[in-house]
Amino acid sequence: MGKLRHSGSVTCPRPHRLAPESTLRPLANSWQTQCVFDAGEMFGIMQVEEVEEESEGEAAREVRRKKPNPGSELCYKVIVTSENGLQAANPNSIFLIDHAWTCRVEHARQQLQQVPGLLHRMANLMGVEFHGELPSAEAVDLVLEEMWRFSQTYQLSHGTAEEKVPVWYIMDEFGSRIQHSDTPSFATAPFFYMPQQVAYTLLWPLRDLDTGEEVTRDFAYGEADPLIRRCRLLPWVPADMLDISSSTPEPPDQHYQAILEENKEKLPLAISPVAYPHDHIFRVYTDVQQVLSHLTHPRFTFTQSEADADILYNFSHFKDYRRLSQERPNVLLNQFPCENLLTVKDCLASIARRAGGPEGPAWLPRTFNLRTELPQFVSYFQQRERRGQDNHWICKPWNLARSLDTHITRSLHSIIRHRESTPKVVSKYIESPVLFLREDVGRVKFDIRYVVLLRSVKPLTLFVCDVFWLRLSNRPFALDDLDDYEKHFTVMNYDPEVVLKQVHYDEFIPEFEKQYPEFPWKSVQGEIFQAFTELFQAACAKPPPLGLCDYASSRAVYAIDLMLKWDDRPDGRRVMQPQILEVNFNPDCERACRYHPTFFNDVFSTLYLDEPSNCHVSRLV
Repeated sequence: MGKLRHSGSVTCPRPHRLAPESTLRPLANSWQTQCVFDAGEMFGIMQVEEVEEESEGEAAREVRRKKPNPGSELCYKVIVTSENGLQAANPNSIFLIDHAWTCRVEHARQQLQQVPGLLHRMANLMGVEFHGELPSAEAVDLVLEEMWRFSQTYQLSHGTAEEKVPVWYIMDEFGSRIQHSDTPSFATAPFFYMPQQVAYTLLWPLRDLDTGEEVTRDFAYGEADPLIRRCRLLPWVPADMLDISSSTPEPPDQHYQAILEENKEKLPLAISPVAYPHDHIFRVYTDVQQVLSHLTHPRFTFTQSEADADILYNFSHFKDYRRLSQERPNVLLNQFPCENLLTVKDCLASIARRAGGPEGPAWLPRTFNLRTELPQFVSYFQQRERRGQDNHWICKPWNLARSLDTHITRSLHSIIRHRESTPKVVSKYIESPVLFLREDVGRVKFDIRYVVLLRSVKPLTLFVCDVFWLRLSNRPFALDDLDDYEKHFTVMNYDPEVVLKQVHYDEFIPEFEKQYPEFPWKSVQGEIFQAFTELFQAACAKPPPLGLCDYASSRAVYAIDLMLKWDDRPDGRRVMQPQILEVNFNPDCERACRYHPTFFNDVFSTLYLDEPSNCHVSRLV
């Protein structure tokens, strides 16, 4: 290995030391101390460079070249400079590190471009060359790529869904110089001080250190599995994972049992189907305002007493189906036990493999669970990279909607680091979507929402509403500017400052067929419906908790969001392949009610009266 050459110390922001009377416990109650800026007496930052030895073999040189700072480039080490060293048992050996930059990923580019001095500071901190006064697109892109080797994350546990989206931060020049070690001498953790609404990083020693010893931390802290550690350390320690199989078979039965227990869902007892008289007036208890406002069918009336209801149509999920089946088996519901297998993205990908094998079916983008399938994903990414194939991916939380905390990237480092925030899946981004020509904008991405009605599991009885809903991007599609929301996303109806383009299905169909005369909509929709059928057959193919529970009192409404992509078949034909993106429980039906006032009358007639004939629905299964 090369020798370390001392290149002198560096002046930098110093961490704060907690004053003597403070400990971690009182900190939780009040800020009893003032910050003491004397940690510079305890630590120093050294610039070092590796020098190639003449005796160094080619293999050793190759290993060194693959390091984050190869060749003679400067890197840094933080060392203990206190003459007395540091004692782990000393309550004064706890330090606060400032954060140089805090952001949510979707705002990172804008902040680098607009916040004075931020790009310069980040470029210097990360070793990115930057010249000139104005932020250049190239410098911004380099910092956005390099940030994943420096970023840490936390999220707030309270607040709105938007407020709970993970925050990423970069420690100041001191904290960012602390290097990785599998046997670290220090530990760090984010610390959010509520009275000041400011986050710091706590730094404390794990053992006693002498003068001159290095301050290190474990960049994959808490990960004991050697293979997962290799994957998590890839942003700093490059590794070839091509020898790992990228196959992702369906998880074992225990996986689904663990999900059931984690959700605290209790399965119902078997009951006989409910038989009501043909003229029965159903009393409906609901907290869904759209139902209260638009259900006008004479066979349904509302009650404010949950105990008196024949139908419980709740916005939130039931948990104790067992008690319901024992105490009120005749009460009809608007959800099925274990329906999270459809509505949670990692589960959706798992059960879909029943229809398409380990690679998944043609109607679902290739998807990996970053918690349980990280090595397989890294191998697959590197295989595609070696073959020169497109490697754009989209990272999504398991259980959030409206595109929250969803990111498109071709950076392997970014995807690996996103695993450290909320549980996520990563899916192949559709690089060749079927586009729709907007006369005011150009050719844009679009997705389609269908509402499906599940009447029963056994026998599988599934309907689809005849009206579907279009959502369109606001800017022409291209595989660039991956953080441009209005180019790559279609959900525009939750931001009042964003233009929402409305195109109704009956306007869309003739325009679509005009743009793509070789693809009549009836044929395209037939492929879409076949995908829906296969999905629900897979979801109902196994008993709970491996599949949806056959509970005679259950009914459900789901929204399926999908796109169309171009696909080349072996015979040379180019086809439009449906791509299911997600399945939503209790979807927002505001547009359906606004433009089709009988929407919930049709839903309730189909699900609870078993009278679909006069409704705007079609039977799929």
